[in-house]
Amino acid sequence: MGEKRIYLSAPHMSGHEQDYIKEAFETNWIAPLGPNVDAFEQAMVEYSGAKAAAALSAGTAAIHLAFILLDVKPDDTVFCSSLTFSASANPICYQGATPVFIDCDEDTWTMSPVALERAFQAAEAKGKLPKAVIVVNLYGQSCDMEPLLEIAGRYNVPVVEDAAESLGSTYKGKECGTWGKFGIYSFNGNKIITTSGGGMLIGDDKELIEKARFYATQ
Repeated sequence: MGEKRIYLSAPHMSGHEQDYIKEAFETNWIAPLGPNVDAFEQAMVEYSGAKAAAALSAGTAAIHLAFILLDVKPDDTVFCSSLTFSASANPICYQGATPVFIDCDEDTWTMSPVALERAFQAAEAKGKLPKAVIVVNLYGQSCDMEPLLEIAGRYNVPVVEDAAESLGSTYKGKECGTWGKFGIYSFNGNKIITTSGGGMLIGDDKELIEKARFYATQ
C-alpha cells in the first residue's frame, strides 16, 4: 500500500512573484538592500507592532545577532528550549557559550515555566545566572510567555523569543515575536511567509536593531 507524502508547509505562489523579481532586475536592485527590503521591514513593523526590524539572511542570523547584542560570551550560559530545531541553540555555541536545555510543558510542548523556575534556582545557587533565555514557539504554538517573562525578569535576564514558526499567531492578543527583548522571524521555505531564505530581527530598541543592521551589512 503506497503512502501519500504530507508536507510540513508546501509553498503557495500568488502569481506576482515573477513580476517582483523582474522589477528588482530592471531597477538594478541586485545588492542585498533596496526598496523592497525596506518595504518588507516596514510592513513587518506595522504588522507586529514592534518599533524596529532588520531583514537578515536567516532566522539563525537573527538569533546570532540577538546574542551578540546581549553580549553573550564564552563561559556564559543561555537557557534554551529542549524541543526545537538546532538553529535555536547553535548561535549560543557560535558565541562560545553553553546552552542549558529547559524541559517542555506537556500542554504546549514549549518551555515549561516550572522547569525554568527550577533552572534559575539551581543557577542562582551556583552563583552563575544565564546571560539570556531563548524561548521557542513550536509549529505556530506560542510559549506561555507571561510566566516565563516574569521568572526571567525576576532575575533580570533578557528573553529572546524565537517566533520563526509562529508569525501570525498571537498570545493574549499580542503578536508572537513581540514579547521578549528581541523577536525572531524566519522566511525559510517551510515558514508561514517565505522568501526562500531569510529572517528578521525585531524589537522596540531601535538603536540596537540599527546596530544589528550595521553588523549584518559589514
